[in-house]
Amino acid sequence: MLSQPFFIPGILFLVVSLPLILGLLSPNRFYGVRTVETLADKQLWYRVNRFCGWALLVSSLLYLCVAVFFPSAVTGETLLGRWVVHLGAFLGPLLLSLLLLRNYLKQPE
Repeated sequence: MLSQPFFIPGILFLVVSLPLILGLLSPNRFYGVRTVETLADKQLWYRVNRFCGWALLVSSLLYLCVAVFFPSAVTGETLLGRWVVHLGAFLGPLLLSLLLLRNYLKQPE
């Protein structure tokens, strides 16, 4: 499992998402969705970071499922097509999460 190209980042994103989902982080300048709006409004901070945490968690779980069901090395060699599938399964949901987050931030309360 550790040989999958994005397994460790997938696990790291999963772990990073948990404090965001659980609302364990107060507004800060180092960790979380840090915008002028979220730093100025504590309720918005927790709401946006919870949303972002869930998006990261789903993205991570999706990639980890791909890593389990479509291993990158079938016979000990990395195949380009499988690596591209892994890259798409890792980056696709993350980019979609960023777009959803951007739209979520634009919504009125």
